[in-house]
Amino acid sequence: MKYTFLLLLAISMFSCKNEAKKDTVNPEIISEKMVITPAKNYPEALVKVFDAHGGLDTWNSMQSLAYTQIKEGGDVSTITNLKNRNIVVDMPDHTIGYNGSDVWLNSKNDKAFKGKPRFFYNLMFYFYAMPFVLADDGIIYGDADPLTFEGVTYPGIKISYQNGVGESSGDDYVLYYNPETYKMEWLGYTVTFFSNEKSSELHFRRYTAWQNINGLELTEAMVGYKSEKNVPTEAGREDKFANVKISNEAPDSNLFEVPETAKVAE
Repeated sequence: MKYTFLLLLAISMFSCKNEAKKDTVNPEIISEKMVITPAKNYPEALVKVFDAHGGLDTWNSMQSLAYTQIKEGGDVSTITNLKNRNIVVDMPDHTIGYNGSDVWLNSKNDKAFKGKPRFFYNLMFYFYAMPFVLADDGIIYGDADPLTFEGVTYPGIKISYQNGVGESSGDDYVLYYNPETYKMEWLGYTVTFFSNEKSSELHFRRYTAWQNINGLELTEAMVGYKSEKNVPTEAGREDKFANVKISNEAPDSNLFEVPETAKVAE
C-alpha cells in the first residue's frame, strides 16, 4: 500500500506539471497570434519595380541612409534615419535638420538661406529614395496613363496621399517604369506646398543611372526636365550622388537634435 500510494502521488504530480506547462505555453501562442498584422497590398506592377531595385524586404531592413549630392557651389551631405525620417542636410553655408517634431536651420555665416526650410529639408530625400518611399503609410495607389518619350512607352502608377500625410498631402506622383526591366525611369510630380491647392501640372525627373549599394539599386544620377502638357520636353540640370551608405544600424539620434545656435522653422 505504501508503494502504491507513492506511485499514485508521483503520477499526480507529473500530471500537474504537464497541466502547468500547457497553461503557460498556450497564452504565449495566443499572444503571438494577436500581434501579427497583415502585409500591405501593393499594385502588382509596383512590387515588380521594388523587386527590380533589390526588394522591399531589403529596404525595410535598413535603418540609415547617407549620400552626398555633388553641386558646383558646394556639395550637400544628407543623413536620414529611415524608420522615423529624422534628417540632417549639411550645406556649405547652412545646416537643416528635423528631429521628429521641429525643422531647424543653423546658419554657418551671414548668408541668408533662400527658400523655406520646411519645404527643402526632405525634398531631395524623397527624390533620392525612390521607388521605396512609395511604400510609405498613407498612400493611395491608382492607374495613370503611360508616358511615351523618344519612342518608348513607360507604364505609370499614380501615387496620392491621405489628408494630413506629410508636409504636402495634396501632392501627386506618377512612377513610370521600364516595361522590360521594371526599373524606375521617370517620376512625374505636382507641387502644392506653396499654394495648398491641388495641381494637375506635372514636373519631371528622369532617373538615368543606378548604383548597387548593399543589395539595393539606388540613385546615382537624375535629370530634371522641362515639360509641356504633362510631357517632358527638354533636359535640364543633372543631379549626381556619391558616398552613398545604407545600413541596418540606426544613426546616432543626437545628430538630429536642435543645436543651440539654430532657429526652429515656422
